[in-house]
Amino acid sequence: MSFRSVFLSVFIGLTLIVSALIINQKRPSVETSQPTPALVRATGKCAACHRHETSAIVHQFERSAHAAGGVTCLDCHQPLEGQEQVDHRGFVIASLLSAKNCSECHSTEYQQFLRSRHAAPAWAAVTGRSDFSAEQIAFAETYHKGAVDRPANALANREGRGAEKGCFGCHAIGKPNLDGSIGSCTQCHSRHSSSVALAREPETCGQCHMGPDHSQIEIYHESKHGVLFNAQRRSMNLEVAPDKLSTSDMPVPTCATCHMSGLDNLKVTHDTTERLSYWLFAAVSEKRPTYERGRAEMTEVCLKCHASTRVKSFFADAEVILASTNEQVREAQDLVTALREEGLLTPEPFDEPLEFIAFDYWHYFGRTAKHGAFMGGADFVQWHGNYQLLAKLTEMKEMARELRERHREH
Repeated sequence: MSFRSVFLSVFIGLTLIVSALIINQKRPSVETSQPTPALVRATGKCAACHRHETSAIVHQFERSAHAAGGVTCLDCHQPLEGQEQVDHRGFVIASLLSAKNCSECHSTEYQQFLRSRHAAPAWAAVTGRSDFSAEQIAFAETYHKGAVDRPANALANREGRGAEKGCFGCHAIGKPNLDGSIGSCTQCHSRHSSSVALAREPETCGQCHMGPDHSQIEIYHESKHGVLFNAQRRSMNLEVAPDKLSTSDMPVPTCATCHMSGLDNLKVTHDTTERLSYWLFAAVSEKRPTYERGRAEMTEVCLKCHASTRVKSFFADAEVILASTNEQVREAQDLVTALREEGLLTPEPFDEPLEFIAFDYWHYFGRTAKHGAFMGGADFVQWHGNYQLLAKLTEMKEMARELRERHREH
């Protein structure tokens, strides 16, 4: 074989190898960061039994970052102070796990979570102050005045047992635990996969942030953010650690990107309220005490994709809608207050049709208009928001006129 033939063979071989390496380097990390055979192999007594009895949880754990990091079943399931212990086939484990178990390793995240409305305020929104200690109430009130030191929800009381499954299904994220901790990390991360990718999926937040009272998931999917995410989801890497996440991993944001993640060196937080500027959930939305900080931090997220002029214009337009919605809600509230003062409505909550319309007015349609404005959902600002505000206020005024007319006749 001639030297030329050997040279060409070596050159072509090297070219193919280099080309393959370049092509592989350009593949999305979501394709290259798959579990290795070593990662998806569980051993030990826990796996030996549970692979037969509850096999899915073994497979979930095998694919988790916990498994890759050498975390064992007992590392999470061992009982801590204040937790009930049970004997389980030769092991002593906690009968129920809580945020306290997660906080053993993730203490910073837990402390941030405690400051958020996902913590104590979420549970108190249904049950009021009764399930919390004085210390827990004092801590929560430092950050969310009136959100925990409050009576039980009047509507939930009227609904009775039916409200338990519905309300607590979401609000249990802030339930106080017998061990003194608050909440459950598995509401967002799941129990055995403990997945940061799952927490980044819009549908995870959408399990609770949906429906007529807070239509965030519906608004998100209508928005340009949602359309782009659904189109490009397969090329993104949602597995990256929050403090390492970059726009190359997620060039389109989800809920967690904007409200929590450390996108391109932003500060990571589990306090979902840090980047918010208004109390959008309230009937009349005022600025939060941390308005300036919240607006600045959310703006920093927006600037990863948008020009500063666009960001300023977006928030300015949203605040116009917020002010208009506040004005309409105040008018509806003033109408109800006047009817009470005239003795045409009873002092009891939710015992007359007009009260339900008044509640829907701000709790459904007012919130929807405001959330749509701040999340880019035009249809929710208009047809699910402003149109309904106009229609329902007209209906309330007619009902008030009829009440006054009947009162005069008697």
